[in-house]
Amino acid sequence: MTAARDLKELSEAEALRRLASVPFGRVVFTLHALPAVRPVNHVVADGRVVIRTNPGTVLSKEVAPAAAVVAFEADDLDPYERVGWSVIVTGIARPVTDPEEAERFKELLQPWVRGGMDQVISIQPEIVNGFELVPLDDAS
Repeated sequence: MTAARDLKELSEAEALRRLASVPFGRVVFTLHALPAVRPVNHVVADGRVVIRTNPGTVLSKEVAPAAAVVAFEADDLDPYERVGWSVIVTGIARPVTDPEEAERFKELLQPWVRGGMDQVISIQPEIVNGFELVPLDDAS
């Protein structure tokens, strides 16, 4: 049996660094007044979480048209050792409308699914929470 773990809070800088270290997360948004979640690949660039989508998709319709409040979560957890981390960013999602900036992000972020994924959305973090599961000896 694995020993108990402690939950250590990460600094905002460390949380964003860890978020940038993984290519996959989940965006949480409102759909018909209820929470909805979509898995997406992402990058962290210029202090923002950047995702891509196709025009006409639920993300395009519900998140991109205006300044939508969303959450973005990613983690790296080991269920056997019961260690790892989780980061949750809450912020404002907006479409990237500057053509040069959108092209730069498209070069940085290659979609995992087929299709153009021509719409770029950035999430500006307003609240950043990060936590790490650590062995009790490491929780300083």
